[in-house]
Amino acid sequence: MGLIWSLIVGAIIGAIAGAITNRGAAMGWIANIVAGLIGAWIGQGLLGTWGPSLAGMALIPSIIGAIILVLIVSLVVGRTSEK
Repeated sequence: MGLIWSLIVGAIIGAIAGAITNRGAAMGWIANIVAGLIGAWIGQGLLGTWGPSLAGMALIPSIIGAIILVLIVSLVVGRTSEK
């Protein structure tokens, strides 16, 4: 049951990051889950595990990490599609 909660929370974190960066419309649910899970790992690695947590993920650092990830990926994809 822990894996399901992690996927759900990852999807929510990814969706929030996509909405904040205005890049969420192009992302599907799988991309939101991946962005949320990897963003949580990045955010907690950089900022620690402070603030409220859900499913073992500190929400505020996870959202910040997901925003960083979405911005970096959108810059890389944007540059490769311009060529």
